[in-house]
Amino acid sequence: MPEGLAPISSSRIATGDIARHSFAVVRRGFDTDEVRAYLQSVSRSIEALEEREQELRDADRLYNAGQADAGRAAVDSVVAYSDKACDATNQARNKIKNTEIAIRKMAAKLRDIKRSLVFEDQAPVQAAADHLEKLRTSLLARMFAKDN
Repeated sequence: MPEGLAPISSSRIATGDIARHSFAVVRRGFDTDEVRAYLQSVSRSIEALEEREQELRDADRLYNAGQADAGRAAVDSVVAYSDKACDATNQARNKIKNTEIAIRKMAAKLRDIKRSLVFEDQAPVQAAADHLEKLRTSLLARMFAKDN
């Protein structure tokens, strides 16, 4: 990963702050339990994405330190998470857009990592980026599918 690049997420609010934020109760307002549950869900999603971003940074460091096997394991973990995120999105039928954006950013980061590797280490990272692109394509197809 090129030095000085900002993390994938541009989150400026701590995930704990999202989950703990409270709102004034008003008549005819939103259901506070529903709002709280949604904010906790958003907080968990952001936290999980931040963890995957850290795994990608770790993978980059490991590859640069000559620890290709450990770097590959970190990349595999990101791919496994992405598979689970797509499955959850498909089952819940929500957050498709957010999941697609996160996967797009992770695929781009993988391509950046690949560019810094020696030729022998590039294939697994390219395969991971290609896999994430396939996941993205399926999410985009769902996002823009015409309901029958």
